[in-house]
Amino acid sequence: MTEPAGLPELGVDRRGPVLWLTIQREERRNAMSHGVVAGVASAIDMAQADRTVRAIVITGAGTKAFCSGADLQAAKAFVSDYSQPYAHLAQLLRRAKASNVPLIARVNGACMAGGMGLLAMCDMAVASTHAVFGLPEVKVGVFPAQVLSVLQHLIPRRRLAEMCITGEPITSAQALDYGLVNYVDDDVDAKLEWLLQRMLDKSPAAIRRGLYTMKKIETMAFEESVAFTESQIALFTLTDDAREGQAAFQQKRKPEWKGE
Repeated sequence: MTEPAGLPELGVDRRGPVLWLTIQREERRNAMSHGVVAGVASAIDMAQADRTVRAIVITGAGTKAFCSGADLQAAKAFVSDYSQPYAHLAQLLRRAKASNVPLIARVNGACMAGGMGLLAMCDMAVASTHAVFGLPEVKVGVFPAQVLSVLQHLIPRRRLAEMCITGEPITSAQALDYGLVNYVDDDVDAKLEWLLQRMLDKSPAAIRRGLYTMKKIETMAFEESVAFTESQIALFTLTDDAREGQAAFQQKRKPEWKGE
């Protein structure tokens, strides 16, 4: 994989089969610039073409903030070009939705506003015990509109309404209870590594096609969904990984995945 062009505000680091994307704006509580948003979208796109990338971790520098949302000190914090119908954050959410490489949020601190969108667009999330989560947009006269697209299916409706309307934050324990994150731990890196290892020894082909299937059926009615999945299961069985997995099970050995 050819890594995206380096940005001082976004660290792109390949660690074995895992691509790490780190917002490096610690002095601004890792607030998102338009460059950061575009860089994350570009990295996700490029990872789709490289089958050696098994997961993408998204995080922020330091220990105080994962991402505090849009940089309110910047000009045009929410819209860069009023003649452009597609906003940068919306485009990033689209890229994440289309990703067949699992996205994992490493929430190392405050996760606010647009940062909640980064969290919610990921397939899994691990948070530090001291992390806090919130949608404070009403405090500056706006509303968390774009991130609702990815949050509405994660948080119970009344909890989400309270967070949006009051703008008040929740704790990591509440985030876990609401289903915003998979795990909360004092040692976020140890828990993240534990989660990655549980995933990296599984079939790359099954995960890739499985994520595609999961995302496709999210908005389908039951009959459309079941018709789509009954055709997909046949395609799963035709992969080299499926044949290897079944052979390894029968022979009582560890499978050797090709990812094909």
